[in-house]
This record gives sequence, C-alpha cells and structure tokens, in this order.
Amino acid sequence: MTQNDNPKLAGFAEELLTAYRTKQAIAPLSERDASLTIDDAYDIQLAQVAAWTAAGATIKGYKVGLTSQAMRQQLGVDQPDFGHLTESMFYPEHSPIDTAIFLQPKIEPEVAFVLGRPLSGPGVNVADAIRAVDFVLPAIELIDSRVANWRIGIVDTVADNASSGGLVLGSNPTRLEDVDLARVGCNLMIDSTLIASGANSAVLGSPINALVWLANTLGQRGIAFQPGDVILPGSVTAAYPVQSGSVVAAEFAGLGSVTAVFA
Repeated sequence: MTQNDNPKLAGFAEELLTAYRTKQAIAPLSERDASLTIDDAYDIQLAQVAAWTAAGATIKGYKVGLTSQAMRQQLGVDQPDFGHLTESMFYPEHSPIDTAIFLQPKIEPEVAFVLGRPLSGPGVNVADAIRAVDFVLPAIELIDSRVANWRIGIVDTVADNASSGGLVLGSNPTRLEDVDLARVGCNLMIDSTLIASGANSAVLGSPINALVWLANTLGQRGIAFQPGDVILPGSVTAAYPVQSGSVVAAEFAGLGSVTAVFA
C-alpha cells in the first residue's frame, strides 16, 4: 500500500501540510494512532514530498537524523531516519532569516556533503560514497517540528520530514582528501557565546557512514543521489532553540565557519 491509497495516511499528510501553511502545530500522530509504523510514517512523509513537487518544488538533497546513539535510545530506535531538502529550505549565509517562517526552530551544526557523481544503493560502501563526494561545506541545519511542543516519537519525526526546517551553507569548500573528517571538531556560538562543542565522530563514527546508510536506505525505495545533491549527515552537537535577533556561528576546524542570522 502506498501513501496515495491509504486514507488514514493521506489524512495525516494533509494535517502536516496544513501545519506548514497555518503555522499551527498538530498533536502527535503516535499518540492518536499507536498502530502507525515507521513505514507508515515514511509514506506520510513521501505524500507531502509529492504534494510539494507537484506544486513546483525541486528536491535539492536529503538529511539524516538521529545519528547520535543518545537520540536513538531516547526514541527507542536502532537506526537513523531521513528527510528531503527542497530548494526553498536553503538560506544564504549572513542574510536575515525570518523566524516567523518556522513554528519552533532549533539549530544544529554539521558538515554538508555536495555530490559530484551519481550514487545509488543498495550495496554502496564507504569507498563508493567517498568517490561520489565533490566537496564538503560547513553547515547549520534549522530543524523544526510541526508537532506541538516537540512531543515527538520516531513515527512523528519521520512523518514530519525528519523535522526538517532549512539549512545555511558556508562558502569554503574542502575536498575529502584534505581533511580527516571524523576528527574535525566544531564550536557552536550563539550571539558570540560558546554554547557547545562537538566532533564529527559523533555522527555514526564519521559522517561518511551516515552518507553510506542514507544511500543504501534511499536505494531500497528507488531513490538515487544526483550530482549537485546536498546531504546533511547529522549534527555534531545537541540542538538548540533559536529566536529572532540571534546570530549563530559554527566553526569547524580545518573547514572554516558558517553564520546564520535570524530576523
């Protein structure tokens, strides 16, 4: 059964689409229907993606969530999840981002992969993934939830496009051969105050492992990466709320920095 022929799943997808339009969060799906599975949640997500693309949106990449062991334990799952990135989710560095676009935004620092070759699973290994990467960029992901008060389980976040909101990319590209990605550390600043530090090893041991997982997981659903796709592999720190007037900077050792300004 697909997202198009199950009225219950279609109804939940429409609720989430309405939440985007009205900026009114909804009650958790998992609390209203305990029978929902993770596959159901992905069908709900894909129904929204289909609606966006039918309205003219373009998929520009994908994100991986739940890459930290602590978050997976919190939600009671043994693997990450994924969401889609559309062109409207990309915000220019240093240009003010209107926080009214979001419901309850938080920020996460991570390293973004930009692909130079097609990549399609299943069967992708680390060497395949490395060959497909053109360069990496420092990034700040904006996560958001259409579910009230971030009261989410795994079904809720997957259905809600892995709690995607947007992203800001830095402008300093680095080739993989020029950096030991797993050892790269990051300092996260909000309004010039250091609030967290982390390392890419927190992302499944290395962000490359997240890229491999995503390529193989999407491949099982018939989705292949294309040159130019941007992949967010997961955050190196916890997520932190952001509000109007804040300036967020993520500084990655050896990769440069990225700044997001909120208005």
